[in-house]
Amino acid sequence: MQIQMLGTGGAFAKKYANNNALIEVEGFRLLVDCGITLPRSLHDAGYSFDDLDAVLISHMHADHVGGLEEYAFQMMFRYGKKPVLYIADTLVEPLWEQTLRGGLTQEPLTALTDFFEVRPIKEGEVFEIHPGIKVKLIRTDHIAGKLSYSFLFNETFFYSADMKFDGDLLKTLAAGGVTTIFHDCQLISPGYVHASLDELLTLPEDIQEKVWLMHYNDNMEEFIGRTGKMRFVEQLSVYPI
Repeated sequence: MQIQMLGTGGAFAKKYANNNALIEVEGFRLLVDCGITLPRSLHDAGYSFDDLDAVLISHMHADHVGGLEEYAFQMMFRYGKKPVLYIADTLVEPLWEQTLRGGLTQEPLTALTDFFEVRPIKEGEVFEIHPGIKVKLIRTDHIAGKLSYSFLFNETFFYSADMKFDGDLLKTLAAGGVTTIFHDCQLISPGYVHASLDELLTLPEDIQEKVWLMHYNDNMEEFIGRTGKMRFVEQLSVYPI
């Protein structure tokens, strides 16, 4: 399995695109989140929406779901296909009612399932998306009152999506066999709704060595060499997992 970050920036990033990823196993391409900037960053990486086999959504913020309207319309009207959407069962209704309904609705198309082949996933259960890609949804704390999920792939790769710092969870994951952690990071404290760099630097060095920082601010370069044993994920670079 390999991962390419189509964007590595936070919600307000202008220099870096939204923090969305492309996971690939033997030609199968899974898009992880589909933010506002995704259509452009996908194009810049040399892909079209038709090159994707499915999308997996973590939560309901625009930098993670804001590109789904174009994805749906392009696949329907340009390619004549219904894309596969993997999402927590608890987010299916909010995604349509709170995010996509206003832009996508046009008679007789009035439901999420008119545009996507929806495949709900239950929190905490291991779900095989494709041979070589198994995922477990872990509910993590991000915004009060809004459900948000991080992803554990193949029992060894943790992808935080967006979450507040949870050192105990990270230590538990590392002790349980996780070898790679892609973690969102707000470089300036306090983090409020994201783990801050200062908080992540409190992790033991053996865990820091597993951590790659993403979802960072536009001034990331100022922090190179100031992240302990942790490293920054570079936009469009491909990493074997």
